[in-house]
Amino acid sequence: YPMHRLFKLGGFCFAADHPDTLVFPPNFLRFETKDVQPAYFYTLRFVKSIPNPVGVCTAVREDLIVYRDGEKESRLLGIQGMLGFYALYRELDTHAEVMIAEDCRGCLVFDPVFASLFALERRMLQKDSFILHSAYIRHRGRAILFSAPSGTGKSTQASLWAQYAGAEIINGDRALLQKVQDCWMARGWPVCGTSGICQNADARLSAVVLLRQAKKNAVRRLSRGEAFLRLYGQVTVNRWDQAESARVLDAVEALLRRVPAFLLDCTISEEAVDCLYEALYPATVAETVRLRACL
Repeated sequence: YPMHRLFKLGGFCFAADHPDTLVFPPNFLRFETKDVQPAYFYTLRFVKSIPNPVGVCTAVREDLIVYRDGEKESRLLGIQGMLGFYALYRELDTHAEVMIAEDCRGCLVFDPVFASLFALERRMLQKDSFILHSAYIRHRGRAILFSAPSGTGKSTQASLWAQYAGAEIINGDRALLQKVQDCWMARGWPVCGTSGICQNADARLSAVVLLRQAKKNAVRRLSRGEAFLRLYGQVTVNRWDQAESARVLDAVEALLRRVPAFLLDCTISEEAVDCLYEALYPATVAETVRLRACL
């Protein structure tokens, strides 16, 4: 394997040994690093045909079949609407082996397809981290996340904040959340959906905003219980693995004990930004009103 690369995602450092003909997507390369000690190793290679996995089948989806052999996991990786599988991910004693079908090279240009080769969500949990389906912006040096099912308008609200409030969009579709001591950090992720916006940047998380399309803008802070019910469905979790699912449940609960969650009924307008701004920065708004009254 002539190529050896190091990557860092949140607190997880890993090495990838691969043929020089394997092309990494640009967004994945944003997380390449140097001079770190990897905690995990992947060996990637091309094969003419995907071998059969070892173990007991524990989950079946159109684009994924999971096998377990004790604590080790194997995955046949596919794409919805495409026959067959493009890769086999297989955990060994000290590392993971990834075998990619030669005739599926073209599929790897898509960020989600390439990232799936590494089963990263399994590694993230070991670093007190999980992946949230959300648009991630940085405003006043802190992270704000807009989370909702696809098509609700996450990237739209992020763009409105960039336009009217000077926010910086870090990722239009995904954020890695990691607990660091007593606070939660939002970190970049190499998958960004159709937004095309992907940066490797960190910020302390100040709020999670759950979105709901509406004809009138309104915002309210959610109780932890209501926030949990709305947020959990947007978290990447392997529901076939009870132990991993339990750890994600605990992580989301821990997040909501530290970070406020809001429900924003929103339109596509500057008023939607103003509505949320007043909820996030009440002291700033009150001071502005006071100063104006003094003029």
